[in-house]
Amino acid sequence: MRMYAIAGFAAGMLIVGNAFAQTTPGSPTTPIKHLVVIFDENISFDHYFGTYPNALNPEGEPVFTPAPGTPSVNGLTPGLLESNPNVAAPFRLDRSQFLTCDNDNHYADEQTAYHAGLIDKVATLLSGTGAGCTPNLSMGYYDGNTVTALWNYAQHFSMSDNFFATTFGTTVMGHLNLISGQTHQTNTPSVSGKIVNGSVIANITAGWDDCGAPPVVQMSGKNVGDLLNAAGVTWGWFYGDFTPASTSLGTATCTSLYDSHYDPFQFYKSTANPHHFPPTSTAMIGQTDQANHQYALTDLWNAVAGGNLPAVTFIKASAVNTGHPATSNPLAEQSFLVQTINALQQSPQWSSMAIVIAYDDSDGWYDHVMPPIVNPSSDSANDTLAGSGMCGTSVSGAYQDRCGYGPRLPFLVISPYAKRNNVDHTVNDQTSILRFIEDNWGLPRIGDQSFDALANSILGHFDFTTAHEGVVLLNPSSGEVTRKAQN
Repeated sequence: MRMYAIAGFAAGMLIVGNAFAQTTPGSPTTPIKHLVVIFDENISFDHYFGTYPNALNPEGEPVFTPAPGTPSVNGLTPGLLESNPNVAAPFRLDRSQFLTCDNDNHYADEQTAYHAGLIDKVATLLSGTGAGCTPNLSMGYYDGNTVTALWNYAQHFSMSDNFFATTFGTTVMGHLNLISGQTHQTNTPSVSGKIVNGSVIANITAGWDDCGAPPVVQMSGKNVGDLLNAAGVTWGWFYGDFTPASTSLGTATCTSLYDSHYDPFQFYKSTANPHHFPPTSTAMIGQTDQANHQYALTDLWNAVAGGNLPAVTFIKASAVNTGHPATSNPLAEQSFLVQTINALQQSPQWSSMAIVIAYDDSDGWYDHVMPPIVNPSSDSANDTLAGSGMCGTSVSGAYQDRCGYGPRLPFLVISPYAKRNNVDHTVNDQTSILRFIEDNWGLPRIGDQSFDALANSILGHFDFTTAHEGVVLLNPSSGEVTRKAQN
């Protein structure tokens, strides 16, 4: 593990050579005492950042002008825009086209579309279809006139152009990989089309939840919540649709918006809150009580107001604000992101905080970068990257149906310690977030073939020698900067 040396951060840390060493168990090894992970939905890197930092700037849309010296990204080149190997070239979606159909991002279908690295079947295999769907939809992308806030966050903080889904596939797989680096379990060997060889390959309901129809899966093994609990580190998953519509005899009835796919800790008995109980008090948020670390978003703001924001905070927006095509959109996502991040930047914890914005999967949106295959799989029925049963050659004893890495996704780090206007090119994946939590709070690895053992560090986004950027507040509607204040 590579760490960085600084001076003046003695609380809980002892500087040894060029590394941080913990002086007390569970204390942070960097100046980051509060990590906030905002986990949004179904976006590829090229779909949001393919032309960064150059926006079209048509009349009537928010204007984006990059700062001098803005670094380039591995984005959509003139060659990819003019002579793409797909049947259609990438095309700009106007801000007025914020609501789109949903695409196909199934485990085998994405592999087939990536076609051994040619990535030439995305338009034909993954594009959303049906009445009113834009032809070749998967090739559409937005620029800084629509996802203006994200582009402005990239200007003032740090982003990656080499961050990948841990595996090919859908929402549940992305969420499970975020918290455990693991989609394999031993409780349910197979469910047609959803669990194969013990591995989850499609969306399926959490098995420790009053809400949701069968089939379900109960994950075995550990997740990061177990590690945090063992170390005495406070944490919570805060989800906008978690509050039940009603509770009768201790059993919850959820609203129509609630989806257990959006709360991965409900898949594990040790970290589930099956009946959606609220915390016993604001003071207990982040600690173990009847809520068991699973909360509504209102609990997050109660914790902030009460001065007890957990050390590790996961945020999941309500379904209408996640950015998921068809059920949400980039403008609704932007409004939620900006309001949330504005509030966090104005909290007392901001000076020791890092906020990361990450995504669960690509939704089948086009991205031109072939991911590195760090974990082969050889299931003849579902691994199709280079032909039947071919996603590399898995070694003896390896869990099948976890072909990865999957598609490239956006990733941003917002923090007083984030490098300014920075693009990091380190190969990272969803479990790099998990690994940062493990490393920062001195936790062990998950084990049992978790991807956290393969993940690279996200420390390239930080400079702990100086707090670079102060508050950068944006307009929730336009995404434009409204106020900046340096540290």
